Amino acid sequence: MKKIFISCALPYANGPCHLGHLRSTYIPADIYARYNRMIGNDVLLVSASDEHGTPIAVKADKEGKTPMEIATRYHDIIANDLKSCDISFDNFSRTTDEVHYKIAQNFFLDLYNKDLIYEKEIQQLYCEKCGKFLPDRYVEGICHYCKSEGARGDHCESCGRHLDAVDLIKPECLSCRNRPVIKNSNHYFFRLSKFQEAIEEYINSSEDMPANVRNYAKNWLKEGLKDWILSRDMDWGIPIPLDEANGKIIYVWGEAFLGYISSASQWSKKSGKKWEDYWNDKTIHFIGKDIIYHHAIFWPSLLEAYGCRLPTNIIAGEYLSLEGMKMSTSKGWVIWVEDFVKNYDSDLLRYYLTVNAPLNKDTDFSWDDFGRRVNDELADVLGNFLHRTFTFTKKFFNSEVPEYKNLNNNDIEFKEKIQNIPDKVGELISEFKFREGLVEIIKISKEGNKYFNDQEPWKAIKEDHERAANCLYLCNELSKTVAILLKPYIPKTAQKILNTMNIAGGSDWKDSKVPLEIGQEINKAKPLFKKIEDETIEEEKEKLYKNLESEEKRISGEDSMSDIITIDDFGKMDIRIGNIIKAEAIEGSKKLLKLQVDVKKKEIQVVAGIAEKYSLGELINKKVAVLVNLKPAKLFGVKSEGMILATSDSVALLSPDECEIGEKIK
Repeated sequence: MKKIFISCALPYANGPCHLGHLRSTYIPADIYARYNRMIGNDVLLVSASDEHGTPIAVKADKEGKTPMEIATRYHDIIANDLKSCDISFDNFSRTTDEVHYKIAQNFFLDLYNKDLIYEKEIQQLYCEKCGKFLPDRYVEGICHYCKSEGARGDHCESCGRHLDAVDLIKPECLSCRNRPVIKNSNHYFFRLSKFQEAIEEYINSSEDMPANVRNYAKNWLKEGLKDWILSRDMDWGIPIPLDEANGKIIYVWGEAFLGYISSASQWSKKSGKKWEDYWNDKTIHFIGKDIIYHHAIFWPSLLEAYGCRLPTNIIAGEYLSLEGMKMSTSKGWVIWVEDFVKNYDSDLLRYYLTVNAPLNKDTDFSWDDFGRRVNDELADVLGNFLHRTFTFTKKFFNSEVPEYKNLNNNDIEFKEKIQNIPDKVGELISEFKFREGLVEIIKISKEGNKYFNDQEPWKAIKEDHERAANCLYLCNELSKTVAILLKPYIPKTAQKILNTMNIAGGSDWKDSKVPLEIGQEINKAKPLFKKIEDETIEEEKEKLYKNLESEEKRISGEDSMSDIITIDDFGKMDIRIGNIIKAEAIEGSKKLLKLQVDVKKKEIQVVAGIAEKYSLGELINKKVAVLVNLKPAKLFGVKSEGMILATSDSVALLSPDECEIGEKIK
């Protein structure tokens, strides 16, 4: 028996869980944990909501709430999302917990006392209007690598590069949209460069580490590790436990990792067991592709510095797109877990997100494909096999598993496949090949249907009773085996099958090889999977596209309200005549265009929902009325600094041809 420490990447507490989170991290981790429990290993599965960092502070500012209120709201939502999908955590905690604060501060002090954390003066962006230094995510600008707009102060989503906020082109304070200035500030750095060789050895010597993790880490190691800033100027976070560090907190990536340990520490307090025993035996991190860098380089370096055993393996799930497009919560192009499980059993989601592609490859959620797999694989293959087996057992053998003897060659071949399938699926799961294991279960269910058809028990019962009995015994044997093998994948459905068969056990993987007792009573069969109608799938797709369309309308101004305003309200709007000097399509949107508009004293960029009305060519040198003092926003990832005036029905631009460029409308 092994003790296994399994962690899931900490979900960030500024939004609910969507299907991508489940696919990359939580379902794979749960499959692995459930399987290992079934084979007799002692498993500790932990996670926590990640509740510090600037995005939560920014959201709190916008909503007029405290960061703790935001974090608590989403911690509760996330916990419910994961519970609704049967993620079998032994402990799920929070990084705002007192235990986590204590562990993180002690960890920091240990590295500081070893001279692995040092103080250094650096240049940092400072907002004179807000009167404060700006942590990285309080800043947005243009990436100096790929020139994409909307890059954060620490990361560019377009090219994936790690950024320094002072290198952003045209940076802006997220709070007030003022252009910050550069000032000097003292900060704390971790000597990451000191661990270059240790991390190279860790990555190169780990034979079991997946290629996507190993290759990604090697690419970063080629550039050479540089010391890593470990502090931020802000209130929301864990204070650095040094007298001279007043007003500074530990960077969220310097303490969030420790959520694995603080969550396990909470579990130890409740269970009386030592989490260290699990960590030191075997530790597996399940994460998403976007945080490979942090877990393969930063985290092992911190652990090496502290003197901890490094993780045994890091399993990183690749991205999930939606209907062929990148998922986007800001554009409404997303399926939330809470919404999904209102209409569909969570086992259907667990099945689809597992069987759709290997974990180390990007995949896509398609409503059409979801419906097809549920109908063809679960209903027509697995469900049909089980229903026929149980129904014919009731009809021909009084709901009792019949005796089998004098097996023919077909029976023997089929029996051998039933006996071999547990080892085959178990080996695939242990190698993190979760999809391949599930495919094998569906494959043998198909073979079960073929065997059933070939043996024709409905005819054999009249002509060769022994042949019919052998067929129904072996089909019930496969039903029991499949139910147990499905427990890590779709646990509720697996239990329903076992309940139908009156099997009280089934919690041990080895039970799948225990022969079914002759005379075992089988309950009346009930349909396990309801087919999803084409109309339902079309409704889901329509709903999804309507969400996107309504968001496009909102951000392009088409849904602006027509409430009565005062002359003072109108006076606040700075509407000027502009000349469109450049027009570009926006990838992924049928309605939005990116326009560069000359308003005489400057050029501004405007995203406008006029693509279906005007071609790019006819817009060049066209005069338009444009609102120039609108608060900038990102629309489809593109910054918009104003709004073009147009009619709402025909989407016709106002035509100020007799006006001069730059004139203000009164």
